[in-house]
Amino acid sequence: MAFDGTDGEDWSAPRSPSGRVPQWVLDDAARRALPPVPPSPRRRGRARRALGFVALVLALVLGSAVLLGPHLVPWTVVGGAQPQPQPGPGGLPDAAPTEVPPVPALDHPTPGHEASRVPLGHPLPAPPGGGPYAFVQKQADGVTPVAYDPCRPVHYVVRPDGAPDGGAAVIAAAIARVSQVTGLRFVDDGGTDEPSTVDRPIFQPARYGDRWAPVLIAWESDVTNPDLAGEIVGEGGSTAVSIGKGPEVLVTGTVSLDAGQFPSILRRRHGTAIAQAIVMHELGHLVGLDHVDDVHQLMYPQSQGDVVDFGPGDLTGLAALGSGRCVPGL
Repeated sequence: MAFDGTDGEDWSAPRSPSGRVPQWVLDDAARRALPPVPPSPRRRGRARRALGFVALVLALVLGSAVLLGPHLVPWTVVGGAQPQPQPGPGGLPDAAPTEVPPVPALDHPTPGHEASRVPLGHPLPAPPGGGPYAFVQKQADGVTPVAYDPCRPVHYVVRPDGAPDGGAAVIAAAIARVSQVTGLRFVDDGGTDEPSTVDRPIFQPARYGDRWAPVLIAWESDVTNPDLAGEIVGEGGSTAVSIGKGPEVLVTGTVSLDAGQFPSILRRRHGTAIAQAIVMHELGHLVGLDHVDDVHQLMYPQSQGDVVDFGPGDLTGLAALGSGRCVPGL
């Protein structure tokens, strides 16, 4: 998919009055690591707001099990209630009560939901020569990335509250591009009223049925998501689960977009392309890509405004993430 902005022209980076391409901080931690940059001269009545990305792999609750970093405890089982002995005619207990089999804990869906025997799509071939890329999490072998199961669809919902004009189209275009590159099949489940991306349960049968909760994409403020305070304009990540010593698999995640900052981004010249790049960056984190130290990649933690599509390194990493293992037992 080509990104040409909104007017059909070839995209060129917006430039500052000095002629330099403006730099945007993509990640709060990365900003602290960067050398200080002298502030640009301000124009009276116009404040330049930085665009920001943040990569955050959310630690979510899996029933009573707690996810610590990339590791997950095995499925837990809650024992059934044991009946108490009842007094007999002489005031003594009758025979020992019959054992009640354990009741599975409601902390995960019935395994195999929508699982296919073969991948639902295929990633684009990695470009010749590739480029730098990094994964958020790796399997126990230290090499294989933790990824979504390519043999089942990745469902997502969007909370529309606070969405800017054009926001829905930006999300749809960004998801289409990530799907094209990874081969993962994304399914739009429509809108939701789920309140927040923060501390979100990954299994919500009362709301979404007997399946992992779909990916939640939400337009939020720093009130509903404090991580969006200041310059941060987005955050994304996923949660991995495993059974015993089996492979870890991403099953759901969240993307939080700053409802207050996106309108001004979209009003810029070529703002649609810039906004799509922001969402694509966060979706890159969602499917398992981490930051890299190469300015030519979309996953670089500081944008200079002229990279609005995945670079060769990004594409190489995304191809690997789209070639994950099928795990029907989850």
